[in-house]
Amino acid sequence: MSRREVVAAVASILLLLALAACGPQATPTSPPPEAPAPAEPSGGGTIIVGLQAEPTTLDSAQISDYNSHRAAYGMYDHLLRFKDESTAVEPGLVESWEISDDGLVYTLNLRKGVKFHDGTDFNAEAVKFNIERQIDPNHPYHDTGEFPYAEFTWGMVDKTEVADEYTVNITLKEIFAPFLNHLAMHPAAMLSPAAIEKHGRDISIQPVGTGPFKFASWTPGVEVVLEKNPDYWGEPPQIDRVIYRPVIEDLSRLTELEAGSVNFIVNIPPDELARLKGDDRFTVVEQAGMHTWWVAFNHTRAPFDDKRVRQAMNYAINKQAIVDNILKGTGILAVNPLPPVVWSYTDDVQRYDYNPEKAKELLTEAGYPDGFPCVFWVPESGSGMQQPVVMGTAMQADLKAVGVDCKIETFEWGTYLDKVIVPPEDAEFDLMEMSWIGDNGDPDNHLFILLSGEQWPPHGYNMGFYKNDEVDALLREARTTLDQAKRTELYIEAQKLIAEDPPWMMIDHETQIVVMDKKIKNFKLHPTGPFRFENVWIEE
Repeated sequence: MSRREVVAAVASILLLLALAACGPQATPTSPPPEAPAPAEPSGGGTIIVGLQAEPTTLDSAQISDYNSHRAAYGMYDHLLRFKDESTAVEPGLVESWEISDDGLVYTLNLRKGVKFHDGTDFNAEAVKFNIERQIDPNHPYHDTGEFPYAEFTWGMVDKTEVADEYTVNITLKEIFAPFLNHLAMHPAAMLSPAAIEKHGRDISIQPVGTGPFKFASWTPGVEVVLEKNPDYWGEPPQIDRVIYRPVIEDLSRLTELEAGSVNFIVNIPPDELARLKGDDRFTVVEQAGMHTWWVAFNHTRAPFDDKRVRQAMNYAINKQAIVDNILKGTGILAVNPLPPVVWSYTDDVQRYDYNPEKAKELLTEAGYPDGFPCVFWVPESGSGMQQPVVMGTAMQADLKAVGVDCKIETFEWGTYLDKVIVPPEDAEFDLMEMSWIGDNGDPDNHLFILLSGEQWPPHGYNMGFYKNDEVDALLREARTTLDQAKRTELYIEAQKLIAEDPPWMMIDHETQIVVMDKKIKNFKLHPTGPFRFENVWIEE
């Protein structure tokens, strides 16, 4: 009901009550008059989000980290959309779709009448432009950015054809089971071709989408400001603006929340969580996430190319102590790379409980009875990185106890990403911390993109350069099989092999938690991590 309808309804009820007062009195058994319907939220106001780190880009096609994704999300619509609190897909800029009998051609029927924030039309040519800009090196605007997700998201696309103004045909090279989910991922957000032509590489700092919010400003190191898009094709947002501020230190972020300079924060210091839950000024929202946190080995370097060394280092780490004493209920122990909330997950895999004596035995067997030195890279903060320095320091101590003497080197998040998402010949680390939050709810989005031998940077995010031919074969078969039961069998087998031949020290799966001013209403976390503020309001 609109505000105008509410006012009319209240006026009608008052008139009826007035007439009733002039006539016969109601008997005690008469039902009371209906109460007026509650008014809808009045709208307005600003949400100020304390992020973990500065975004690295606002061009959705170039995003490779959580903070950038969160800051950019509201400016864009995607071809398809994940439902609220789910990774099931629903219409977005694509209203409906058909798939050919052979599973190779996807016909996308686009929403009509949608405008980019610069006033230009969204249409089939815009879809073709956005996809080909990312994957075609000969596209005239391919040089306007680096697209780390392009191969993963669009690598199976053979061609994109405009059938008419509002119809696109995408032909795949082979059957690809998760393709519809890929159409809801951030590389499938649509940017204005005219804006890309105008701004070139500066589209990263001058983004133009079709979303419920539009870009207002970006002051580096200070804030990104998005404003309500009053001309949005859907229901315009209730709030006027969203501001994203990088506040690197967790305690500083909390202090700003309690002082009122921000009203929504992420990555709560675990020691403070119980207190915040009891503070009636705030609302705490939690959800099991599609998150995995690990330490990657550089498999191109000895001794990390030896499975026994990697197993030994897994036994050396007291992971349960990290979960219990550092994370304090904000994460659960990981036994394999796939989070428990993703279908096909199994915990029937080889485990590495804390066993320093077993670690020493394996190191001796591998030829390192006295251990060895190593270089351990740790970010100061970062998307999904929880308590990276504290966790890294705890692991450093556990490893030193079995003879592995790791020197920690720390980096600012943006610098860190630049140094770890590199081809093997440019990788300078022995160990490095990383996390991943699933993009689409499909096991392929964890296992293939992070561990396939085809996904070494710059083609993907297998940043430790892991390669196991048996695992590769299983992951490739699973992504080209449409039968989900068969895919589940393949992924379970892959998880068993990965655990036995560990590519990482797998530590935990974080629980998504945000704390916000209690006046912020109707906010729902999403499994993929970005914040959806389009249906949120601020109570007066």
